[in-house]
Amino acid sequence: MIDVGAILPRLLQMLRLKSGPQDLPAGWALAIGLGLAYIAEGFIADRILGDTETAPRSLMAIGVQFLVIATLLNLRGQVNRVPQTLSALAGVGLIFGLMSIILMYQAVPGQDQPTLALIWFGVFIWSLVVDAHVYRKALSSTMSIGMLVAVMIFACNFFLIQAVFR
Repeated sequence: MIDVGAILPRLLQMLRLKSGPQDLPAGWALAIGLGLAYIAEGFIADRILGDTETAPRSLMAIGVQFLVIATLLNLRGQVNRVPQTLSALAGVGLIFGLMSIILMYQAVPGQDQPTLALIWFGVFIWSLVVDAHVYRKALSSTMSIGMLVAVMIFACNFFLIQAVFR
């Protein structure tokens, strides 16, 4: 059984860059559970937006992120880190997704909201930094390498989504 009470504080520490994937329980049960919750949250956010075509985009973006980091870990001979890394990415992604849903409820269509836009941008940058931190810890590398991986995955997702869903 997954003890959410023990996992949530560790995920919150990751948001502060104070812990990493290695601080989560090893094993696939948590990775699968958090991964499914992360995907489900994406579908819920899509329903809130009222856009039926965003669900495949969300699924593809999550799939690319997970595939790239799993491949990098395998190439580095660190396959044992894959479940914890996927758990970390899904867990922090879930938290950032909840923040985004809250921000979506604050948006008023057709109205300029510069403060909300700035907050949304801040959350995006924060999520990119947290992802970089997770990649850095998982790959035993520097923050620069982690940020490079995070930006490359973001760019890859951006271009793939533009190409596939145009």
